[in-house]
Amino acid sequence: MYDRSTGMSINSLDPCGRITRRGFLHQAGGGFLGVAMGGIWAEAGAIPDAGLGPHLAPRAKSVIFLFMCGGVSHIDTFDPKGNKWAGKLIDVIGFGDNQAEMKRPVIPCLRTFTRYGKSGIPVSDWFPHVGTVIDEIAVVRSLWCHEGNHFPAVIETCTGHRGRQFDHPTLGSWVSYALGSANKNLPTFVNIGRPSSPVQLTGGYLGATVAGTPFQPGATPIPDLHPPRGGSAAERERQMRALADLNEEFRERYAIQSEITARTRTYELAARMQLAAPEVVDFSGESAHILELYGIGEPATDDFGRQLLLARRLAERGVRFIQICHAGGGNGGWDAHGDIKTHAPLCRATDKPIAGLIRDLKQRGLLDSTLVVWTSEFGRSPWSQNTTGRDHNPRGYTAWLAGGGIKGGMVHGATDEVGYRAVEHPHYYSDLNATILHQLGLDHKKMEIPVLGRTMRLVEEGQGPIRQILS
Repeated sequence: MYDRSTGMSINSLDPCGRITRRGFLHQAGGGFLGVAMGGIWAEAGAIPDAGLGPHLAPRAKSVIFLFMCGGVSHIDTFDPKGNKWAGKLIDVIGFGDNQAEMKRPVIPCLRTFTRYGKSGIPVSDWFPHVGTVIDEIAVVRSLWCHEGNHFPAVIETCTGHRGRQFDHPTLGSWVSYALGSANKNLPTFVNIGRPSSPVQLTGGYLGATVAGTPFQPGATPIPDLHPPRGGSAAERERQMRALADLNEEFRERYAIQSEITARTRTYELAARMQLAAPEVVDFSGESAHILELYGIGEPATDDFGRQLLLARRLAERGVRFIQICHAGGGNGGWDAHGDIKTHAPLCRATDKPIAGLIRDLKQRGLLDSTLVVWTSEFGRSPWSQNTTGRDHNPRGYTAWLAGGGIKGGMVHGATDEVGYRAVEHPHYYSDLNATILHQLGLDHKKMEIPVLGRTMRLVEEGQGPIRQILS
């Protein structure tokens, strides 16, 4: 595949792993963008090497991808099972390096579930606010994946591949690569919050130009990108014009060095973002009603509420993929081996802001064009490890979607009677990724690129979009 911005082939790596001089300069030029800018190459809705889509009419313009790091217990949140099996031994198979058959005792679920909305879908008392918007949500109770340890599972679910033989890009990078940006001053793929792994932001073999750009609420959305204090916008504009003139002269003199041109464009776009990004994180114009909706100003919900309000502001300005990582770092805060009650403060921190996001998008007429996805790298088991916590469970768990052409107020799929395996309409995790792409107008089967003489695809397994939940 040919990269028009640099004049090189994307798959111009030497078969033995050495990289050409031109390729080295190209990757070095993209490095700054990968760290600070992500997919900001976009001009008028396209990036230079974006040529994959859209393949069909999109239902969503933006995705807000809520990733709960560490493995949320579906049994205690959106997939109630009751306590018929509590205390009884069940046959299970280990995961990861331990695939032995064993018997484990089911531990009770201490949550109460209430049926909400016209749909009457039961939701745990840990998510009462989300319960009030359940009629906007499609709950998928039958996801599964292969990996049962955190880091491999994060790689598998965010890239669509197991292992790291190749540097596979994450889902947001594929979206950035395929569609480019609808706003020339902002990245296509933004990450807010601490991820579990840098893989969740990587552009992989698609290049650093489509990697995730870390954003944060506050006066400085991107470290070291804020323009110097004291200068006016008009002064900054004059500086940019002078820089543009110098860059044009430089291009003419060294036109043969196309990677230098690419590097120059990167810094010009970064400078434009200095003016655009601070406005996005300025919440001073938001009403008290909106701040309260997200739980901003309340100790338990302030931090996550600010992240979700920032996500809404990015979506309405054309950012295509906004990834929110909650409780990341290490194995992730949702990893509840010792005591499942450690979920309680995490649910309290996220419940009201998530419901507020959905309500806010709907009242602004943005929910139809914004796809909200809530997920984790796997679920949690019906049994414990001789504690009151729950083990990892990749064989059956829950995710949910709202807006962006999704049927609200429905449940799809099911796990068995203890919540261990997906048994009704089971979906490998890549089906969730394929569904997200489909709503953005992208055919997951066409998301491919030649690398080192091999055709690389976003996903290698699965059935495709979960069509039962599409309106």
